Amino acid sequence: MYASKALNTTGLWAPFWLVMLLTSTAATAIAAEPVHTAQGLLAGSTLEVLSRNFYLNNDYRSPSPTDKSYKQEWAQGFIVSFESGFTPGMIGMGIDAHGFLGLKLDGGKAHSGTGLLPLDQDGRSEDRYSSGGGALKLRASRTLLAFGEMTVETPVFDTADKRLQPEYATGVLIDSREIDDVHLEAGHFTAFKNMDASTSKGDFSGYGVSTGTGGIDFIGANLFEDRPVGGAFYASQLSDTWRQYYANLHLKQSGFFFDGNLYHTQDYGDAVAGAIDNSAYSLSGKYTTADQAFTLAYQKINGDTPFDFVGGDSIYLANSIKYADFNGPHERSWQVRYDFDFGTFGLPGLKFMTRYVTGRGIDGTQAPKGGAYHPFDPGTGDYQPQQGHGGRHWERDIDLRYIVQSGPAKDLSVQLSHVTHRANSAQAGDDIDRVYVVIEYPLKPGSL
Repeated sequence: MYASKALNTTGLWAPFWLVMLLTSTAATAIAAEPVHTAQGLLAGSTLEVLSRNFYLNNDYRSPSPTDKSYKQEWAQGFIVSFESGFTPGMIGMGIDAHGFLGLKLDGGKAHSGTGLLPLDQDGRSEDRYSSGGGALKLRASRTLLAFGEMTVETPVFDTADKRLQPEYATGVLIDSREIDDVHLEAGHFTAFKNMDASTSKGDFSGYGVSTGTGGIDFIGANLFEDRPVGGAFYASQLSDTWRQYYANLHLKQSGFFFDGNLYHTQDYGDAVAGAIDNSAYSLSGKYTTADQAFTLAYQKINGDTPFDFVGGDSIYLANSIKYADFNGPHERSWQVRYDFDFGTFGLPGLKFMTRYVTGRGIDGTQAPKGGAYHPFDPGTGDYQPQQGHGGRHWERDIDLRYIVQSGPAKDLSVQLSHVTHRANSAQAGDDIDRVYVVIEYPLKPGSL
């Protein structure tokens, strides 16, 4: 607003190939550059503690799937992140680690289920939950190999940070910047920790797809990220489900920013989610002045199934916003957005944003019968599509955020957000008013 099988001709890809890629890249780099002068594990390490206080209120204006017309939870979270330096030598070794503690401040059984807190067997919010994880990392020249539990940020697989705890994925990641203006990435992930979970035994689910059958692989490149004209190309593969391809082109020029995103998804293997063949694209333009910004965007989904993804932020389309993604089959949507910075009025750190997105033309009735988007319903004895014909909806978001600029509370942030979403029965989304209040305070001891 950026597993088990391969993206090669044989359809097989194991972590072995990632290691081979690192080895070959590192060997070239080592031959061309001097030995690393890393000062050691602790000398280059950093430790951060983020205090996150989160209040979330869901007021349903139509029947919700859980028959609750109102959900409300308030919780306090602490996220600890440690990043070590690297041992000296041509190949440096290091460790990254993270820990989390979540505490319930308010939220009874009648109002539980916002996603802030896990639920017990009786459907009550847990009083507390915690988790921890880490990754071993190796660095050679400007190439990094990490193995373990981590956050991931790519257009085809992106763990989200939208609730009390971030999402995490366990696997292998290669990140290489050996060539100027070329950022290469590849990953193989098979275990996942959801935002309200304590372990990595769960799976990421989309609208019809899931990582429960195995995991996800990806490879790609960002080109000329910091130049006026740049782009990206990525490909991913979800075990026995689909192959997905992504392309981006962006242009930055004197107050203007233009961005285009394109996805194509095609089923493969056992096609556990059914037949899938769709394309999705978005085009957006943003004009920025000293204290204001105006954005217009258009998005289109071509295909009989939704544009689907796993990982909470694995959709880099312009109209994927706070509540809805506007990714229904055949859907077209438009966005208008306005940003204002109060710094010019003597209030630095205070920012306002509002946007409106409307989507039309949804038709889920043509999704292949028996697939994840048009399953058989034993209750009716017939196939029931996820979305009907003539679906439409709209969403309005309002955000106000303030970051303290100086003093003892420097970097403390307070964000107030209101989301309104309305849909007809064919779109199958909730009519909901949602309120967020998020207070964050980062503690940064710095280098150890």
